[in-house]
Amino acid sequence: MKFAKKLMLGLATAGMASVASAADITLTIGHVDPQEWTSSKKGAATEVFKNLVEAESGGRIEVNVYPSGQLGGETDLVQSAQEGMISMTMVSGAFAKVCKEASVLEIPYLFPSAPVAWEVLDGEFGKALSEHCLEQTGLRTLAYGETGFRNFTNSKRPVAEPADLEGLKIRVMTLPLYVEMVKAMGAEPTPIAWPEVPSALTTGVVDGQENPVSVIDANKFYEFQKYLTLDGHVYGTDFFLINEDIYQSLDQADQEIVARAAKVAGTLGRAIQQFNSAKGLKSLAENGMEITTPTSEQLAKFQAAAQPAVIEWLKGEVDSQWIDHVQASVKAVKSN
Repeated sequence: MKFAKKLMLGLATAGMASVASAADITLTIGHVDPQEWTSSKKGAATEVFKNLVEAESGGRIEVNVYPSGQLGGETDLVQSAQEGMISMTMVSGAFAKVCKEASVLEIPYLFPSAPVAWEVLDGEFGKALSEHCLEQTGLRTLAYGETGFRNFTNSKRPVAEPADLEGLKIRVMTLPLYVEMVKAMGAEPTPIAWPEVPSALTTGVVDGQENPVSVIDANKFYEFQKYLTLDGHVYGTDFFLINEDIYQSLDQADQEIVARAAKVAGTLGRAIQQFNSAKGLKSLAENGMEITTPTSEQLAKFQAAAQPAVIEWLKGEVDSQWIDHVQASVKAVKSN
């Protein structure tokens, strides 16, 4: 991060502290989503966190939320939280840049449903990942939220199995994992930064893209994408993070207040995302998208095409024990 940005954030943090003259402690949270709690998962999570902490602490702790990327993008927010320039943040994919092991959660077709993902993240695996990433980053994962299952859209044809993707140019995030995944399914992965995606879709630079239903609907991709495939290839996770030094500076009672509120916040974020997905699916259908829901046999074909290639790539990035651990955890939850 450039010095000027560091200075700006430092001054912002100082300003945040000065506002809270009546509070003993001030916590600052930055995230990139809107703060409208009825439609924004991060907005809802941080809003309920703020209200619970301030109420349960009797006003001794004040929580200031800075949404909509006011303090930078997700990578900036992670770095600012690590440096203690802000107290907390809620981010998704950017966390894997500083704790690579978090990327095992993005193994394609790992989670068959959101409830399975919740049990894995809230159970022994999630705890182990949190402890490991704390050692790696100095950031404590207070709770796991949800950004939703990612799905393919395109302007050319219905896609029900990997063979239907062959030859299609699919926009992916500028992350190697997604390049490997899409390439393994026979399509042509095209990494493009998010701000350029609408133009790339409308001008035909790419034929399609992949995102959660709520993102597809919110950005009105139905205006230039005819076909949606509900394959749910990757389950997106939100990480509710706090700087460990700041967390340890709290007494035990305040730590418990913060941890308890974060658990509620993560759960609410999941609920809002589920609501947005259901509402978004209805909206996409009403706006003319042709929606394909692959059968279990077709999903097995997607998994067989994509998962081995991504796992092989991941083995060059992280200890394979983490891959085995998350897969075993999913299997155990499914068998219960």
